[in-house]
Amino acid sequence: MTAPLQRPELVCPAGTPAALRAAVEAGADAVYCGLQNATNARNFPGLNFTPTELRAGLEHAHRHGAKLLLAVNTFPPAGSFGLWQEAIDLAADIGVDAAIVADMGVAAYAAQRHPGLRLHLSVQAGASSPEAIRFYCAGLNVRRVVLPRILTIAEIRRLTEGVDCEIEAFVFGNIGMMAEGRCSLTNYATGISTNMDGVCSPAAAVQFEKAEDGGMVSRLGEFAIDCFGGEESAGYPTICKGRYTNRDNPEPYYAFEEPRSLNLSALLPDLIAAGVTALKIEGRQRSRAYVSEVVAAYRAAVDSIMAGGKPDLAGLIGLTEGHKQTTGAYETKRWR
Repeated sequence: MTAPLQRPELVCPAGTPAALRAAVEAGADAVYCGLQNATNARNFPGLNFTPTELRAGLEHAHRHGAKLLLAVNTFPPAGSFGLWQEAIDLAADIGVDAAIVADMGVAAYAAQRHPGLRLHLSVQAGASSPEAIRFYCAGLNVRRVVLPRILTIAEIRRLTEGVDCEIEAFVFGNIGMMAEGRCSLTNYATGISTNMDGVCSPAAAVQFEKAEDGGMVSRLGEFAIDCFGGEESAGYPTICKGRYTNRDNPEPYYAFEEPRSLNLSALLPDLIAAGVTALKIEGRQRSRAYVSEVVAAYRAAVDSIMAGGKPDLAGLIGLTEGHKQTTGAYETKRWR
């Protein structure tokens, strides 16, 4: 007899207090957010929470039966560990439902100083094997691991059967070419680190210039990242999704990765059957309207699957990057 499906937790992005309210009201089981500093991996101007806003967000989430998770998911550079300690202390003080950590030192500090604080391991840590997961769970008091987006569903199933730990997997949103926590492209171009400063393509280094042909050129620091014709929309420039030319190929081409979004709508029943504890939606840089629509769609899809129906997420193609989507490595190891 097949074991009954376990209802997964729907974990949703909250880049602002308004997005948090939208996610909760659209049916999120949990929301994740970060502070306005380098301790979180979406450290952009105009995003994230002050301590006062975080307290208010936690109260709002709890009033509606949702959890709040604080992302402390970057890696402290030498001499700056105090900022990460303060973030963990704040998380414990206000009673967030979990802190999402990436750095072993931060996890160790949290486990030793605040043993009652629930810890989730960030995707930034890149733990993708049973051995790595057991290390974090046994040694650092981690209760849940967010998997990097490099595993097939078959591999995830074997992993969930081999560890005594909650497993969380991404189902929708941005997907890049790098194993999480390993990208140095922005650091090369701007001197700002994605993994230590929390910023991929910092806004201060982004420029848009008019091209001679009437189009648009986007730059990151000194580097031209992409060029757009007069009829094209200019996307936010990131090195891994830019178009480039070379001496042998004057036509612009995607050297690393074509812009597209992860969308596991077709594989959602299989992923739930694989035993994951939680399904994660990416998008803390997205608008309140985006968050509301994506969360509501996935809320309905999960509920439909648990009731024995089929998910209907076809309408989300309009919210994907470049209006293109992929199942990433979840189906096969080839996703370009």
